[in-house]
Amino acid sequence: MTGETVAERAPAEPAGRRARRRGPRLKIALAVAAVVAAGGAATVAALAAGGDREGGRAAALPPGTAKVARETLSDTQTEDGRLGYGPTLTATSQARGTITWLPESGDEVTRGHRLYELDGDPVVLMYGPKPSYRPLRVGTEGSDVKRFERNLSALGYDGFTVDDEYTSGTAEAVREWQEDIGAPETGTVEVGRVAYAEGPVRVETVAANPGEPAAPGKKILGYTGTAQAVTVELDTADQRLAKKGARVEVTLPEGRPVAAEIDEVTTVIEPGGQGEDPETKVEVTIWLDSAAARKAAARYALASADVRFTAGRRENVLTVPVSALVALREGGFGVEVVKGGTSSYVPVETGLFADGKVEVSGPGIAEGVLVGVPK
Repeated sequence: MTGETVAERAPAEPAGRRARRRGPRLKIALAVAAVVAAGGAATVAALAAGGDREGGRAAALPPGTAKVARETLSDTQTEDGRLGYGPTLTATSQARGTITWLPESGDEVTRGHRLYELDGDPVVLMYGPKPSYRPLRVGTEGSDVKRFERNLSALGYDGFTVDDEYTSGTAEAVREWQEDIGAPETGTVEVGRVAYAEGPVRVETVAANPGEPAAPGKKILGYTGTAQAVTVELDTADQRLAKKGARVEVTLPEGRPVAAEIDEVTTVIEPGGQGEDPETKVEVTIWLDSAAARKAAARYALASADVRFTAGRRENVLTVPVSALVALREGGFGVEVVKGGTSSYVPVETGLFADGKVEVSGPGIAEGVLVGVPK
């Protein structure tokens, strides 16, 4: 098998023949560049002209050499992030009435406390993944009953079993709860008198004013969780970095890196400006829930942050500079191995691309072997 660089090792040919071969070589070069770019590296230095897979003598020695190295290879990338409290969700009214009280931006609300008021009665925060959708009264059965009873029990009320059935015991506990919060003691939980969230909330924005009428669907406020999080927007080309559960390093202003992990990965579409197309982004949320991360973020409400992603890591592997790769005419990649005053092309299997290097393996590829590279 023989090989040549595009500019330095091609033998002289008649002008007509060169013109006929220019198209195929351009296609090979473009294919190689695309493959390498997808792996996160630079440009392939040479093309092998073809021949057998046994390895062929090169026409001339390469202009430079590099040694095959054994090392740990990591595909890392640092991106800008924003410290805050994660995605903002919306609390909407489920009942008609007049808004009589609202919290302030920055307030934190926990289970059993009022999120806002309608007609002088509190709309109480409870924990759960789904909203209420029907009144709860004696005889009602379903998972929504169990969700409400679980919250009622957590608030210290008893006399009922936490299950799918709303019994007279549940109604009696509800009347006691209603008395404690200053609501009419009906024993029935009407739709719109309980607001569900995944956990404690922090009021981000207030979208209404006391005295305004409320109706089902009216936006009352925007809220987040109370834990701090870093959010990063990635281009779709960098989606390989965004894997739920992957470890990252977060560095806040004037701070040391702290370990964290990716909790949520979502695709968002950002509307374009006038005359511009919408842009698709990958939004990554990293909750700072470890003790070290919480301590690092405690002094900030909002701040910028550097997030170091590791898309891949290979330990104790053989590597060469990406520029040492050649594209073989019969397919795949090879390197030009230099021994003494001669060199030959050897096919290789490629692995991880990172930091201008690539993992390689193949017959005759060992630590310390010299391979050709451009100057």
